Amino acid sequence: MEAIISSLLNRFESGALTRRDLIQGLSMLVAASGAASAQVQDGGIKAAKIDHVSIQVSDLPRSVSFYQKLFGMTIVSEDKPNEIVRLGVGKALVSLHHKSPTGLVDHFAIGVEKFNKESVTRELKARGVNPEDNLDAGFHIVDPEGISVQIVGA
Repeated sequence: MEAIISSLLNRFESGALTRRDLIQGLSMLVAASGAASAQVQDGGIKAAKIDHVSIQVSDLPRSVSFYQKLFGMTIVSEDKPNEIVRLGVGKALVSLHHKSPTGLVDHFAIGVEKFNKESVTRELKARGVNPEDNLDAGFHIVDPEGISVQIVGA
């Protein structure tokens, strides 16, 4: 939790986060920690969401560019000495780590707001990405490292 608070404060101090966003982020952390402690007291820990996915990549700038351009993610934080870039939309969703062996994640899902399969398919094809139908929901594409990314409605 300290890392999240530090990230929020750094983003606020650099002007990338408004005071309102900072307070909202800190409030959400307090609410989440209260819910987590309540769940532990109820006799078990229950997962509620995917926090992030870490992917080992061979070409960090290429992978960062892929997620920024295709999903509109921005850099949330960087660990330059360890060659790690965390991307998201307000919160880290994907952590890219320049490290061997590469491509260790089988797949992960990204929820898309106002998901419309036909229009998303057109957009992906226009960007040179070929979607493959998925039996469960949405469809899969392949990122620059060969990792399957499932795209579903949010």
